[in-house]
Amino acid sequence: MSLRFLSTDKAPGAVGPYSQGVKAENIIYTSGQLPIDPATGELSKGDIEKETRLCLENVKAVLESAHASIENLVKVTVFVTNMGDFPKINEVYAEFFGEHKPARSLVQVAALPKDADIEIEGIAIL
Repeated sequence: MSLRFLSTDKAPGAVGPYSQGVKAENIIYTSGQLPIDPATGELSKGDIEKETRLCLENVKAVLESAHASIENLVKVTVFVTNMGDFPKINEVYAEFFGEHKPARSLVQVAALPKDADIEIEGIAIL
């Protein structure tokens, strides 16, 4: 099996010993993307809509580094620290994806790296 470890400066760098994503044959797995602005390296906090958009844009950037797009996503996992943010996250998510509706899980967790409020990862098929 051929593996390609993905890296792009259009998404935040990994905050640990892992890659931003991996392409295994025709499948792309993105690592969880935090709401970090890749241009500034700043973590967004306090505006879940902005944070959700940043996470999704970072997932998109990792996919694009492997010549894929959000239309290739088949599964998305969203991790949140506050389930009360669910309606606002859904609003941004629906706007971002439009008619493309990958399978999704959204789970509340006790904490995320860098004390983020949200983290999003995806699986795409080429």
